[in-house]
Amino acid sequence: MPLLEARNIVKVYPNGTRANQNVSLTVEKGEIHAIVGENGAGKSTLMKILYGLEQPTSGEILLNDQIVHIPTPHKAIDMGIGMVHQNFMLVDSFSIAENIALGREPGSGFTVDRRQALRDTEQLSKTYGLQVDPTARVDTVPVGMRQRVEILKALYRGAQILILDEPTAVLTPKETNDLFAAIRNLIAEGKTVIFITHKLREVMEISDRVTVMRAAQTVGMVETKGTSIPELARMMVGREVFMQVDKPPVKRGKPVLKVDKLTYANEAGRKLVNQASFTVYEGEILGVAGVEGNGQTELVEVLTGLRNATAGEAHVDGSMILNQGPRKVREARVTHIPEDRLTNGVARSESIADNLIIDRYYREPFASSVLLNLGTVVRNGADLIKQFGIKAQHGDQPVGSLSGGNMQKVIVAREFSSNPRLLIAAQPTRGVDIGAIEFIHQQLVDKRTEGLAIFLISADLQEVMKLADRIMVMYNGEIAAILPNTPDLTEEKLGLYMLGAVRQTEAEMEAHQ
Repeated sequence: MPLLEARNIVKVYPNGTRANQNVSLTVEKGEIHAIVGENGAGKSTLMKILYGLEQPTSGEILLNDQIVHIPTPHKAIDMGIGMVHQNFMLVDSFSIAENIALGREPGSGFTVDRRQALRDTEQLSKTYGLQVDPTARVDTVPVGMRQRVEILKALYRGAQILILDEPTAVLTPKETNDLFAAIRNLIAEGKTVIFITHKLREVMEISDRVTVMRAAQTVGMVETKGTSIPELARMMVGREVFMQVDKPPVKRGKPVLKVDKLTYANEAGRKLVNQASFTVYEGEILGVAGVEGNGQTELVEVLTGLRNATAGEAHVDGSMILNQGPRKVREARVTHIPEDRLTNGVARSESIADNLIIDRYYREPFASSVLLNLGTVVRNGADLIKQFGIKAQHGDQPVGSLSGGNMQKVIVAREFSSNPRLLIAAQPTRGVDIGAIEFIHQQLVDKRTEGLAIFLISADLQEVMKLADRIMVMYNGEIAAILPNTPDLTEEKLGLYMLGAVRQTEAEMEAHQ
C-alpha cells in the first residue's frame, strides 16, 4: 500500500492554463522519490497541491490509502507532510533554535521556554545527523546550515513525508554530500523524501525511484537502478538530448577585460568585493565558482554599470567602464545576461521584437532620427526567433507570455546579436529546462570558439566545470583562486576554495592570469 498517492490530478487556472493534466504519483514509505521534468512540466504545481498551497480542479490525494483533503499548509503539516522551499523561509535575526520552534514554541501561556527550544533542537540535530549550532543567528551561518535548519524545522513539526524543492541549488559539493548523508539518515529513521531537482546526476545518486513529468502530464515512473541520465533526459524532453557540448581546444587571444583591485563597499561600509584583479581574454570562458552571496552579484553589477565601484579599475579594450552607467558599458560592446531575468532581463509586458532591440532601439538600423524603423524591428525579431529556436507565435507576442526557457532564449538572442567583445553571463541557465540548457551551453561555447570573451558566473558548479577554460573562485568578496580547468581539477578541490578552507598565494594566482 503506497504511503502517499495522487490520482489523476488536474489543475486549471482561471486564465485557462492547464498546469496539471491527469497527473498521478505513487510514493512508498521509506523511499527517496525524485520528480524531474522541464520548467512548466507541472512539478511545482503538483507539490503545491500536496502541501496545500493550491487546490486541484479534480483528482484525488490518498494518504495511507485514505482519501484526504489538504486545504492549507497547516493541514498538510498536521497530516505529516512538510516542505522545504528552494528560497529559504527563515528569520535572519533569530537564532537557529528560535527559527525551528517558531510558531510552536515550548512553554506555557505567554512564556517561551528558550532552554527547551535549544534542547529540542540539539536532540533533533543529533537524531537525524543534521549538525547545526542552535544559538547561532541565521544570518551568520553558511547556506548549507540554513538548508539543515529548514529540514529540522519541518521535522520539529512532525513531518513524516518531506518534500525538498531543488535542495542543492546553492550548496557546495561538500554541503551536497552532507545533505545526502542527512537524507539517508532520515530514511533510516523511517521518513519518506520527495526530491525535486534539475540535476540528473543527483537523481541517480540519491533516489530509489523517479517520476518524470512533461507538458503537465506524467510520462512515467522508473526504478533509478534501471535507468540512466540520457534516458531520463529523453523522457523529460521527448527527444534525444546531448549532455555534452562540442568544445574545441581554447585559442586564447588578446586581453579584453582587465580588472585591477576592484572594490565595492555598501552603504554600511562593508566590502562586498575586495581588491579583485583578473583578466578575460578573447576566445575563452572565464568561469566564476563560489557559494552565492560571496560578492559575485555585486561584481557583475559593478562591471555592467548597475552599481558604482568604490575603488579600482576595469577596462574593456583599454576603455574605462567603471561608474559609467549601463548604456556606456554597452557602447563599449559589453553585453549582459542578468541573473534575474524578470527584473533586469526583459520588459514582460512588451513584445518579443521590442525586447530584442531594447538596448539598441536608438541606433541604426532600428532608428532614423527620432522614429523607429518598424519594418526592421519586425524582421529582426522574426530572424532571431528562428535562429535561436524561440517557441513563440510571432514577434508581437508579449515576452511575459513565454515559458522561462524561451524568455531566457530571448535574452541570449539579444545579447549575442549585438556584436559584443565581452559577454558577462550571470546564471545563464537558472530556472530553465534541460532542453534550453543544452541550447544555451552550446551557444556559449560556439561564441567563445568564434573569439568572444565570456565571463561566466554560475552557482551550478557542474556548469562552470563543463564550460569554463579557467575557473576563478570567490570567497567572502575576494578572489580565492584562479585555476586552469584541467582534467585533474575536481569539485572537491574547488569546494575547499569555495568554503575558504584554502587560498592561493598572489604568485599562484598571477601564474594563471
